[in-house]
Amino acid sequence: MVNSLIIGMLLVIVATFSGALGALLFKIASSDLSLNWRKTLANGHLWGGVFLYSVSAMIFVVALKFGELSLLYPLAALSYVWISFLSVIFLKEKIDGYKIVGLSFIILGVIFIGLGA
Repeated sequence: MVNSLIIGMLLVIVATFSGALGALLFKIASSDLSLNWRKTLANGHLWGGVFLYSVSAMIFVVALKFGELSLLYPLAALSYVWISFLSVIFLKEKIDGYKIVGLSFIILGVIFIGLGA
């Protein structure tokens, strides 16, 4: 049981990272959005975001096979951690002390939930 739970948890972590990458691509795509629907449909970043969000959802569904929803779903909060780091790296956004404290609480919460399994 524990081994399958670890598989489920790892899959959720991968799903959250994929979803965060999708959100990053949506943010990049948003700078090129316009009322011209042809230009919008040709936006590669937009389609990349849709693809990664879809992959994320599919991985998450598979992960649910390996554990309880009440344990695995809270791990989805890791997407906030991933997107914060990706935003700093790719969008040159800043992380202040409040964000660091908040991200630390999220990481601690995920650890406590994992330990309670």
